[in-house]
Amino acid sequence: MPLRSTVTRFFQLEAASGLLLIAAAALALIINNSPLSYLYSGFLEVPVAVQIGALQIAKPSLLWINDGLMALFFLLIGLEVKRELLDGHLSKASQVVLPGAAAIGGMVVPALIYWFLNKDNPSALAGWAIPMATDIAFALGVLALLGKRVPVSLKLFLMTLAIIDDLGAIIVIAIFYSSDLSTASLAGAGACLIALIAMNRLGVVKLGPYMIVGLILWVCVLKSGVHATLAGVTLAFCIPLRTRNAEPSPLLSLEHALHPWVAYGILPLFAFANAGVSLAGVNLESFTHHVPMGIAAGLLLGKTVGVFGLTWLAVKAGLATLPTGANWGQVMGVAILCGIGFTMSLFVGSLAFIPGSSEYAGMDRMGILTGSILAALIGYAVTAMASRKQAVVSA
Repeated sequence: MPLRSTVTRFFQLEAASGLLLIAAAALALIINNSPLSYLYSGFLEVPVAVQIGALQIAKPSLLWINDGLMALFFLLIGLEVKRELLDGHLSKASQVVLPGAAAIGGMVVPALIYWFLNKDNPSALAGWAIPMATDIAFALGVLALLGKRVPVSLKLFLMTLAIIDDLGAIIVIAIFYSSDLSTASLAGAGACLIALIAMNRLGVVKLGPYMIVGLILWVCVLKSGVHATLAGVTLAFCIPLRTRNAEPSPLLSLEHALHPWVAYGILPLFAFANAGVSLAGVNLESFTHHVPMGIAAGLLLGKTVGVFGLTWLAVKAGLATLPTGANWGQVMGVAILCGIGFTMSLFVGSLAFIPGSSEYAGMDRMGILTGSILAALIGYAVTAMASRKQAVVSA
C-alpha cells in the first residue's frame, strides 16, 4: 500500500476514534448524573474472576478494562513505536529532532506547573505525571476536522510527537507507578521475556506463540506490582517487523488487526468507564482546588508553552525546520491541541489517585476533562484561523 494511502487511512481511523471517544465520555457523564447512575456504578463494579488451579485473578470490571484491555492498547502503541523506530519517522535522527524536542517540552513544563501548584501537599504530588500525556486519537481527530486546510506534514509532526509522548508516559508508569514488587512474579516475567527474545532471534514468525507467551507475561506482570499494561509494550518490542523469507511481517499484521479494535472498541470503552464524573456537589472549589487546577493548567498552558517553546528553540537554533507548508500559527494550534490528555491522562490518574483509596480520585478527572475540552476548542480555533491565513497567503 502506498505511503500516502496508508497515512490517509490512519488519519481517517484516528479521526473517527476521536469522535467515538467524545461520544463515550459524554454518554458516561450523562448516565452517571441521571437517575440511571446506579447502572453505571453497577457496571463498573461487576466482579469478574478467572481461576486456574491456585492461580486466581479476581477484579471488578473497571480494573479488567484498565489492566486488561488497556494492555492491548499499549501493545498497539509498542508496535507503532517499534515500527517508527525501525522504518518510520523515528528511524532518522533528523526526523526526530523537532517532534522529540516538542515532546520533551510538552512533558516537562506541564509536570512543573502541576508541581508548583501542589508542592506543599505531598499526597497530591502523586498526580504530577497526569498532565504530561497527549491523547493521539483525540488530538488527531480534532485536527482532522480541518481537512486539507492543514498540511499532512503538520499531522505527521503531531503523530510523531504524540508517539514519543506515549513512550515517555510508558517509562514514567514503569518507574514511578509500580509498588510492592513480587520477586517470584518478576522472575516469571523475566523468563517470558527471554522466551520472547529467543523466538524473535530464532526467526519465529507465527503470532500464536508470541501471544501465548505474552498472555503468561501479562499475568506475571499483573501479579508483580509493575503495572500490567507494560506487558503489552514488552511483547510488542519482541514481535519481529522483518522476516527472513517472503512471509508477511508479524508486526504489521498484528498492528493492522489490532488498530480498529483498539480505536473503535477498547478506547471508547475505557473513556466510558473512566470519564463518568459525578457532578453532584460540584462547586467553584471543584475547579479551583490545586489538584484539578494543576492538571487543567498543565494540559492547557503547560503543553502550549512546552511544545511551542521547544519547537521554536529547535528551529531558531538551526537544529530543525518547520513542517513543510506549515506556519507558526498552525504550530501554536497543534501545541494547544497537545493539551488534550484525556485517555492517557485518565489512565495515569487512575494509577496516581486510586478510586476508593484517594481523596483526590474524581478531582483529577475534573481537571482532565476541563483542560482537555478547553485545549480542543481553543486549539481548533487557533489552527483554523492560522490555516485560513495560510490559504490566503498561498493564493
